[in-house]
Amino acid sequence: MLFCHSQPESYHQHSASYIREALAPFLRNEEARLMAEHGAKRSPFQYILCAATSPAVKQQEESLTYLNQGQSYEIRMLNRKLVEYTDISSKYVKVGSIVRVVFHDRRLQYMEHQQLEGWRWNRPGDRILDIDIPLSVGILEPRSHPLHLNTIEFLWDPAKNSSVFIQVNCISTEFTPRKHGGEKGVPFRIQLDTFTINEHGEYVEHVHSSGCQVKVFKPKGADRKLKTDREKIDKKVSQDREKYQLSHENTVLKECSPWPDALNLTSHSSSSTPSPVYHSSPTSCSFTDGSCSPNQQGEQLLPGCSDPLLPSSSPQDTQQWLHRYRFSPFSRLFYSFSGADLLRMSREDLIQICGPADGIRLFNTMKGRCIQPRLTIYVCQQHTRHQPAIKPGGGDIYHALYLEELTLLDLSEKISMLYSLTPQQISHIYRQKPSGIHVLVSDEMVQIFREETSFILSIVRDENTDGYHVVLK
Repeated sequence: MLFCHSQPESYHQHSASYIREALAPFLRNEEARLMAEHGAKRSPFQYILCAATSPAVKQQEESLTYLNQGQSYEIRMLNRKLVEYTDISSKYVKVGSIVRVVFHDRRLQYMEHQQLEGWRWNRPGDRILDIDIPLSVGILEPRSHPLHLNTIEFLWDPAKNSSVFIQVNCISTEFTPRKHGGEKGVPFRIQLDTFTINEHGEYVEHVHSSGCQVKVFKPKGADRKLKTDREKIDKKVSQDREKYQLSHENTVLKECSPWPDALNLTSHSSSSTPSPVYHSSPTSCSFTDGSCSPNQQGEQLLPGCSDPLLPSSSPQDTQQWLHRYRFSPFSRLFYSFSGADLLRMSREDLIQICGPADGIRLFNTMKGRCIQPRLTIYVCQQHTRHQPAIKPGGGDIYHALYLEELTLLDLSEKISMLYSLTPQQISHIYRQKPSGIHVLVSDEMVQIFREETSFILSIVRDENTDGYHVVLK
């Protein structure tokens, strides 16, 4: 589903002043620092988290921003070229970004999987990071993966002013050992990784990463903590206050190394690795009847059973299979799995990993469980009755038609597929009674057909309409 938010007029009319206001008063100092670190090479991207930084952070340390649990905070995604030039560089037409909340401390990063799994069990159905779509501006295709509770992703145009509003639903003290109360919460890291994308929506090249350190408190707790920090610094003498950073109304996300998962997205792009921006493209499945229609060198098919996952499938083939059957959200999770690896997993394993709905669907698809047709009938073309028997033991050859819907349209489509026609070429379908009368087949008549009824079928050309009449008897 595509989410497209129109740009407010104020965004277009005052783009330069809007950006300067967002970056002031620290834009010059921040860019001077980046110039010193990286020379003349600067990224055109700049991200601003609209939340105040703490004044109780020493000069040599990374800034710290306090957030309230569940509150929507804006991240403004800006292009420096909007400030420096009047024309916009056309190098980036559209990019994709992933926002994630991760642990800031290296020790907890190694334990991230266990920590997040524990949070998932304690807070079933909740997400660590959400996107507030109604407030966000200029973003396309916002996504939140069912397995990755701490990430969101979206597309945006860097030539325009765009903002994404995020909500962090966990608090810092949820990941500290419970002792006697008043535990110090762990710091998180909000990181935004940006990529160029191709025409298929796949991430191609990593272009920029920025992040900042945050702590999350219960509602209104961030406001109280920020007030306490300011009062604490104000009580210090001026000489001691100089050791601490100034508090700013907004937080500049500083350039950093891409998150390891982000590098994996582009390093395997040449191996047809699916993009994390997942697409829903249903693929029809089929089941072979075991015989060929008289006028067609093909097979009569039943959706739901073809293209099985084989034990011999390579990891690349398995990725393509997952993508075909709309399991793209789990393609990264099963990136190194071969067909044999997946087939060894039980139904309970898949439910635990993918959730009840997708886990059951993945299990049924892997095991090749067909969709049971609502009605099966057998047809034999009339002219074959006078031809020599071609089946061992003699007799006529019938073909099975599997109807998923008990409608005339479904019956017409199945007959047309069997005899190399189009549904539009079949003008009418008649049922010939023993008395010789021809009754026009309707939806009601199809609904009262008995299971596994057999018919002798004849196809008569209509000279007036250049179509065909089908007679069942």
